[in-house]
Amino acid sequence: MNHVNGRASDAAFDRIRGEPHRRYNPLIDEWILVSSGRTSRPWQGRREAAGQESAPRFDPNCYLCPGNTRANGERNPAYESTFSFTNDFSALRPGTTTERVQDGLLIAEGEEGACHVLCFSPRHDLTLALMPVQAVREVVDVWADETTELGAQYRWIQVFENRGQIMGASSPHPHGQVWAGSALPREAAREDAAQRRHHGEVGRRLLLDYADQELDGPRVVEVNDDWLVVVPFWAAWPYETLLMARQPVARLPELTGSQRESLAEILIRLLTRYDNLFGLSFPYSMGWHQAPFGGVETDHWQLHAHFLPPLLRANVRKFMVGYELLAESQRDLTAEQTAGELRAASPTHRFAVPVAEVDTPLSVRTT
Repeated sequence: MNHVNGRASDAAFDRIRGEPHRRYNPLIDEWILVSSGRTSRPWQGRREAAGQESAPRFDPNCYLCPGNTRANGERNPAYESTFSFTNDFSALRPGTTTERVQDGLLIAEGEEGACHVLCFSPRHDLTLALMPVQAVREVVDVWADETTELGAQYRWIQVFENRGQIMGASSPHPHGQVWAGSALPREAAREDAAQRRHHGEVGRRLLLDYADQELDGPRVVEVNDDWLVVVPFWAAWPYETLLMARQPVARLPELTGSQRESLAEILIRLLTRYDNLFGLSFPYSMGWHQAPFGGVETDHWQLHAHFLPPLLRANVRKFMVGYELLAESQRDLTAEQTAGELRAASPTHRFAVPVAEVDTPLSVRTT
């Protein structure tokens, strides 16, 4: 990636960059507090286990490995690529009543939906960062297919991945989820309103304007012809990144074959930089935000994904507590600093698995 020292407009922030200041997030109409230098304070609190996770290629006790029996008694097929199934313990279910009830200030309504699990690979020991480009491209295709299928019935399709125990992942097997709901959830509604307002005022998509302003700037982590990854100017989490399509596109199914291929490539490079930053399998929650369904126009909405890792240091997590919970989000490092650290991390994985080994079929129990 060719990188220069940002656009001239970024110099306007030099006077306050090292001082406590607030930054505005136009995507959700919210401010955050930036307190640069707080990482130098003594830390005697909780420390997370550090080091690279190791796992077998196949775990006979894993609910998600090919051929194994899941918690509900169903057996997985001997799948050889991305495998999708209905979550055995779904948070949302089809056929749920959508009745709305109210008693004064107490209001509730039923929520109908569906929850799917996506096993990215039959290999128990791989992550998206360690998978070949073609295998990650297959994951992208399944994300798009699931969006199309569920979008025919539900308004909001949330594709996401929780990686690592610290993020609440219930299994170490490489997997993500797709939840579909009939209502527009909080973050989606805020992003929809902000993007709609910006498009109505200037006739352009907010995130395309933002991508254009950030391109070649100090917060860029990765860029190719189709995608841009930045630590957003308003990032709340220390190593948070925002992945944006660089051409107008509202949903995953709209991506062309070449855009899906380049997405797979940039995903691997970004996640590899995360892993190499502290020399461990970097935990995160990531999720795609795509235009809601339901027959509404989508000219204002730009496809993007949020990566929200919890770590502040290799074995210290960022706790969103106290001021963050009661007042507003606060970060201890500037977006420019963490973007520079991610750029400095190698895009070649230090624990890369030879392609020939990845492609070797697994011998799994199927009876």
